Amino acid sequence: MKAIARTLIAGLAGVLVTGTALAQEMTLKLGHLANEENTWHKAAVKFGEELSALTDGRIAVEVYPNESLGKEMDLINGMQLGTADMTITGESLQNWAPMAALLAVPYAYKSLEHMDEVASGEIGDQIEAQIIEKAQIRPIAYFARGPRNLTSNRPITSPDELNGLKLRVPNVPLFVDVWGALGAQPTPMAFSEVFTSLQNGTIDGQENPLALIYSANFYEVQSHVNLTEHVRSWIYLTISEMTWNKLSDEDKEAVMEAASRAQEYERELFLEDEQRLANVLKEKGMTFVEVDTDAFASKAKDAVLANVNDEIRPIVERLFAD
Repeated sequence: MKAIARTLIAGLAGVLVTGTALAQEMTLKLGHLANEENTWHKAAVKFGEELSALTDGRIAVEVYPNESLGKEMDLINGMQLGTADMTITGESLQNWAPMAALLAVPYAYKSLEHMDEVASGEIGDQIEAQIIEKAQIRPIAYFARGPRNLTSNRPITSPDELNGLKLRVPNVPLFVDVWGALGAQPTPMAFSEVFTSLQNGTIDGQENPLALIYSANFYEVQSHVNLTEHVRSWIYLTISEMTWNKLSDEDKEAVMEAASRAQEYERELFLEDEQRLANVLKEKGMTFVEVDTDAFASKAKDAVLANVNDEIRPIVERLFAD
């Protein structure tokens, strides 16, 4: 079935190791929301292949894209109940672990390298520890997300040039307040309404990663990609703590090694995909505009701090100061 990418390498009927057939002992079900072409899905499949190889086929992974195993929140709940094993999830975990909100704070991360320093450093360790404690879900790797950029029908290089631009934003108070502070006229609406609203002039612009700008055909109704990169974020490959606790120490090591390899593989795909998307959008006629990101970040700061909770505010202030 196309909707189910099953990774059962070396584990379909057991493999021969020094002349002995080792039977498949465990199958982990990994559901997520992305499609088969997404780098997250490809990395999930890679994780399964590596884990099967590292455990001589004793542990297999079945990967279910396109929400075919359930929606994100359903999978998280299932992992807490022991009815699901793995998923790819991010700031949704702040419903249990407030520090997970740090995964997607506007202008908190100045570059991909800065984001990596945080995600793999002390702050990242604190986020992961709280997710394990509060959500009973264990992050084992993280994948980068394409930064969100502003599209419009004119170049915008600084907040002063927004001039009340009617801008579609997700219905999230943080996004509404930040764009209002920057000088736009934020207009919350469903993503499904954005193309038509851009086409008929109800709104003047929108903001999303390059992948969505391309897949939603926004290049047909927008001429410029303004490289605001206002939200850099990451998302975790996770395993249920109940499933984790069933593993031997040796198999836990194998899971972490497979996850590390999957993370490295995903990063290669991600960087290639971002460049490919930029080239395709330029071929479609879009102009890429460098912006004064420091000016945007400075003007957004107060609105960002006003919208984050007390627990993470000191960390966000530190990130802005870095």
